Amino acid sequence: MSFNTFGHMFRVTTFGESHGPALGCVVDGCPPHIPLKPADIQQHLDRRRPGQSRFTTQRREPDAVKILSGVFQDPATGEDVTTGTPIMLLIENVDQRSKDYAEIKDIYRPGHAGLTYDFKYGFHDYRGGGRASARETAARVAAGAVARKVVPGLMVRGALVQMGPHKVDREKWDWAEIDRNPFFCPDAERAAFFADYLDEIRKRGSSIGAVIEIIAEGVPSGLGAPVYGKLDGDLAAGLMGINAVKGVEIGEGFAVAALTGEENADEIRMGNDGRPRFLSNHAGGILGGISTGQLVIARFAVKPTSSILTPRRTVDRFGNETEVVTKGRHDPCVGIRAVPIGEAMVACVIADHYLRQRGQVGGPAVWPFPK
Repeated sequence: MSFNTFGHMFRVTTFGESHGPALGCVVDGCPPHIPLKPADIQQHLDRRRPGQSRFTTQRREPDAVKILSGVFQDPATGEDVTTGTPIMLLIENVDQRSKDYAEIKDIYRPGHAGLTYDFKYGFHDYRGGGRASARETAARVAAGAVARKVVPGLMVRGALVQMGPHKVDREKWDWAEIDRNPFFCPDAERAAFFADYLDEIRKRGSSIGAVIEIIAEGVPSGLGAPVYGKLDGDLAAGLMGINAVKGVEIGEGFAVAALTGEENADEIRMGNDGRPRFLSNHAGGILGGISTGQLVIARFAVKPTSSILTPRRTVDRFGNETEVVTKGRHDPCVGIRAVPIGEAMVACVIADHYLRQRGQVGGPAVWPFPK
């Protein structure tokens, strides 16, 4: 299979399958002299790790990361820093149950990629979906942890803002609440509702979709390039590349269709610091594919988990019509653990564009410009 690498200056290649011995990634293009130790990566992997509540798959994976290359002890400080060479990160799989899939290995699961993998390659790894499994995203989260350290002052945070048709109340948004509930939800009241709502769906053996919002602060102005290197275009590609994602929007996204030109325009005044400031951020921090220095805001929609206990009509690889029930351990709402994955992809894209900008013009754009 080709196309397992994304990025230009900050490049990430992921490898491994859901039920293979291990998965991981190689990060190439990271600048040297950046402090990096396993704990820097582990904290983000722990947020994505399965089996932490009854609302996620009960597969027990520690997701312990190992740094196999690309770091060395700085003689001046004694701490491990990046060397500028490829960083290889390895995460072992320790709780595979491939026997869960033995009965359906020749049956195509509706909503899964087995059929299209067969169309393309002539066979597929039926054990948990192989490369098409959400398990592959652990490697992206590891890469994202490195990316966050590349851009000075960058902070990337995400939240689940919708589950099924139910949205959070933005007037009750509290970033601290995200760490207090298993849904990465910024609204305490809605998080309590989600617990009962998802319990009912889980007990039915069904699943539900979600919408995740990612907000990046400290993004320098000037990142991105016209016309085919747009920051928002690469963000959309990165987020759409996450397994189970079916839609991406930047800023107001599809809601701009209901706005007038007056409502949508982000008016500009001069700030007390002598720099332009925007009076709103409908554009999501990006104009013409180039960052404005505002918050970069993106949302993506995650479909319901396709592995459910309700019988679904399908065919097998021999052309016989049949039904399939997927047993085993699955997320009733895979969107929950997509929050740290979305953060990681946004961090990787911004780090890549930061290094592109530095390579082309020597650094972020500054204000004021010469008169």
